[in-house]
Amino acid sequence: MIARLSGLVEEKGDEALVVDVNGVGYRVNMSFLGLARAPRVGEPVKLRIQTVVREDAFELFGFLDATEEALFGLLTSVSHVGPRVALGVLSGIEPAELAEAIRAGNVNRLKSIRGVGKKTAERLVVELKDKIAAVSLGRASNGAAVPNVVLPAGKNGELLSALLNLGYKPAQAERLAESAQQKLGDEAALEALVREALKAARA
Repeated sequence: MIARLSGLVEEKGDEALVVDVNGVGYRVNMSFLGLARAPRVGEPVKLRIQTVVREDAFELFGFLDATEEALFGLLTSVSHVGPRVALGVLSGIEPAELAEAIRAGNVNRLKSIRGVGKKTAERLVVELKDKIAAVSLGRASNGAAVPNVVLPAGKNGELLSALLNLGYKPAQAERLAESAQQKLGDEAALEALVREALKAARA
């Protein structure tokens, strides 16, 4: 089984990276937030890998840090939650928010994630509530401490938290969050808001 990959980013799409390792290209599925943090095409990358083998597929799922990999492992341990659903969950909510929602039994928050229905949300709470504390959270994905910022409640706070976890400074994160919400509106999904904020950051 493949556990780690180190190479150059050859292609970067909306759902996966192609990593060139000594002339061999590996397609690695990643969450949206993982892809947003990943290096640019042509730059070196190191990924933690979960290999999923089925009768009809051999797929690689990649993570830039141990926290996201651990959460992926917990999510896929839940009944009827496959790797694609797990990536969807990790794309729609940042790790600390996910852990808190599970610990608090917040089924409504979990089922607001695209692709997660009420039954799946309930299973996540029932099967992971006692396990989630084992995952080390509270640090940004690049290893830096998340700034000590008081976040507003609701989606605006989640958007700010996601941007802070991606390494943006508080003032910049607030500016990008405000820009994204003005353009897409308050009813937009968290994933769409993060995409719009990152697009504004690159402009």
